[in-house]
Amino acid sequence: MIDGGAPSPFDRPVEAYLDYLASQRRASAHTLTSYRRELRKLADLAGPVDPASLTTAQIRRFAARLHGAGLSPRSVARALSAWRGFFRWRVRHQGATDNPADGIRPPRAPRTLPKNLSPDAMVGLLDVSPDDPLDVRDHAMFELLYSAGLRLAELLALDVDRGVDRALGEVTVTGKRGKTRIVPVGRAALDALEAWRAVRAGIAPAQETALFVTRQGTRLSQAAVRSRLDRWVRRHGEGSHVHPHMLRHSFASHVLQSSGDLRAVQEMLGHASIRSTQVYTHLDFQHLAKVYDAAHPRAKKRGQDD
Repeated sequence: MIDGGAPSPFDRPVEAYLDYLASQRRASAHTLTSYRRELRKLADLAGPVDPASLTTAQIRRFAARLHGAGLSPRSVARALSAWRGFFRWRVRHQGATDNPADGIRPPRAPRTLPKNLSPDAMVGLLDVSPDDPLDVRDHAMFELLYSAGLRLAELLALDVDRGVDRALGEVTVTGKRGKTRIVPVGRAALDALEAWRAVRAGIAPAQETALFVTRQGTRLSQAAVRSRLDRWVRRHGEGSHVHPHMLRHSFASHVLQSSGDLRAVQEMLGHASIRSTQVYTHLDFQHLAKVYDAAHPRAKKRGQDD
């Protein structure tokens, strides 16, 4: 009996499978416990049905029942993985003809919205006047990440003699899959970059091409930027954790909320699919309610002047 439950046609094959995992695959005790738990679910759902007679349609219904009972998509995926492994073992070692769990996908997990800072929080974070050389560099980096919505890797790949065109107010970067794009850069970021260029001249050796360099004059790493942003937020922010990609999220959300132009934001972010950009179409409900109350003529309270 699996896990002390009622007798089931699954009892013997499941025990044999778990013995195989322990002896032949050297599975850990934790893995064995997890597989036993997931196969117990399958046995309970199948009832008196023998494992050999289960069909793909039945396995799909079992997965749907788990999800309907409140299991998260990740939990359903974990169960399906265990079931798939069990039936695969039966095909290879027990003479079964097919794997009824093959090709069944778990329900899609809800897409989490990216975290971003409010426009006011971004102003508070970046509206500073740094004087220390490394702070001048950091200010330029963070202004550029937010102004152009760059990925961290794109920022650090920039060279001092190409990429940023101050006259045109543009930055040219190479993103994922080697795709090059041109993104507008705001005045605040351009001014911060000019301040950094003046400081950089006294730090970087002549042969170093990187736009953003360390104290020793070498190209910065991603880990170093994350560390410097943590330090910056502790000094100038509101105390919440901010990572470099959050500046890109903030750029996308703020531009989209102001312009409503999803295609333009897609181009500036370098997204291959519009679906990747659509995640930014969310609006803060409190903000939306305030806009509605202020703008809609039927939202005004009774007795309020027209």
